[in-house]
Amino acid sequence: MNPISNKINGIFIPVSNVQNARDWYCDILGLPADGEIYFGHIYVLPLEGPSIVLDSKIYSTENLYTAPAFQFHTADIEQAYAFMQEKKVELIMEIQNGHWFNSNTKKGGIR
Repeated sequence: MNPISNKINGIFIPVSNVQNARDWYCDILGLPADGEIYFGHIYVLPLEGPSIVLDSKIYSTENLYTAPAFQFHTADIEQAYAFMQEKKVELIMEIQNGHWFNSNTKKGGIR
């Protein structure tokens, strides 16, 4: 029997300031930003499904993502796009093929 399951438990995101990143993601996702920051550098977003782990200890310019690492689900891509515009998130492309768009998280103060 294989001891490794075929499920993702968490995705680590390197951030320069874990408190700013926590606040930004919680604001975007409608989550309370009052959770504990562990060891002074880790915050686990309380999501349904795999966790997003914000970690400032692993941050360095060499660890920055140059392509999307994950995507959030939405039932209405147009409404999600408008919501991100209202939140003043820098959107680096418009909706593509009616299914997805990308944002620049650096402008959200999370790196």
